[in-house]
Amino acid sequence: MTARFARASLVALLVALGLSVPAPASAATAASTAAAATSCYGGAVTVHYGEVRDFGPYVTTSRCTDINMRMTGGDAEFGWACVQFARAGSCNYWTKIGRSWTTIATDVLNGTRFTVPNGVDLDGSSATFQIAF
Repeated sequence: MTARFARASLVALLVALGLSVPAPASAATAASTAAAATSCYGGAVTVHYGEVRDFGPYVTTSRCTDINMRMTGGDAEFGWACVQFARAGSCNYWTKIGRSWTTIATDVLNGTRFTVPNGVDLDGSSATFQIAF
């Protein structure tokens, strides 16, 4: 089976199921997306649940416009996190964190001081996270 035939078969199946199929990205778009992801996620810090109650404090940078988080290890199925900005003093909202990058605060100004209160799905579970800001 050729690659072209395999792709066409997959596209036909997805369309039959009512799903949309994205157009292939151009090399320039792919390179731009990769550069943006590298610049933001490349500066991520790794933290371990259980070592501290709140991760941080951190100060936002120009690498990311949002604060992003993902779970990278441990036996927990997921975690919970929110962003507590120094000036506000309270959490923005609790977000469920899995193995994919998840935005936990959007459009954050550079130089903003924050911490990340956290929790996992079960007491006694372990989890390792990355936070990109």
